[in-house]
Amino acid sequence: MKLTQIERRTGLTREEFIENYLKPRRPVVFTDLIKDWPATQKWTFDWFRKNHGDLEVPLVDNHIHDPDKYFQNAATMPFGEYLSLIEKGPTDLRIFLFDIFKKIPELNADVQFPTIMDGFVKNYKFMFFGGQNSEVNLHYDMDCSNVFLSQFQTRKKIILFPPSESTRLYQHPFTVMSHVHPLHPDLERFPAFDKAQGYETILGHGETVFIPSLWWHYIKYVDGGFGLALRANDSVFTLLKGGMNLARHTVVDKGMNSLLGPKWKEWKENKAIERAQAMMA
Repeated sequence: MKLTQIERRTGLTREEFIENYLKPRRPVVFTDLIKDWPATQKWTFDWFRKNHGDLEVPLVDNHIHDPDKYFQNAATMPFGEYLSLIEKGPTDLRIFLFDIFKKIPELNADVQFPTIMDGFVKNYKFMFFGGQNSEVNLHYDMDCSNVFLSQFQTRKKIILFPPSESTRLYQHPFTVMSHVHPLHPDLERFPAFDKAQGYETILGHGETVFIPSLWWHYIKYVDGGFGLALRANDSVFTLLKGGMNLARHTVVDKGMNSLLGPKWKEWKENKAIERAQAMMA
């Protein structure tokens, strides 16, 4: 596997972004896209704990992507207790795809949708929280949006792969998932991954990574912390692709998993390996 550092830009204009990153589907790290957000200075562990610590939040664990546990919650916990937990050290409990703005509407005043492109989905602002060393498995987003992921207070490791690498990533058919671990790949089982080419960065406080539509991403929390994802669509194609993915997931994949259980998972794994072997031949 070969990883190239994601380009980092300060003062990137809308025109430059659209021409050099959005249109060609290239990732970039903005060092200053959210510098004027009140959240950048206000949102700390202590501030959330003091003002919203009693909020009951849903938690997921490392089984979130198991075929029989489609995004099921593992537990719930008061927000303040959870924040203290991830500050202390490693835990695999995460807050995943959490629309905290519906629970705490006043937080909307702390963020602003960028003008760097059109098409931001105003009703979907998701926050993610995790402890040190917790991981988000390699996948691409089902709705196929362009994603702007901003980090607060601490650091995340981001690894990205373009859609052209899907076969080398052993994508499971009818899903948006790969079972290859980018940091610890089993090359005996997944030999094609050795030739995969992607991008990486360490995302720090106040920085934003642009993840283009259909790009694969793996995320590891270097420190316990939190981030915010905004989504944007720049074409009808992304909306249609997202609808197709949702249909494949809810109708085909989920349905076949209910009917066949482990046999369906085995079929998907074998098909992913078969495709990768054909590429290597």
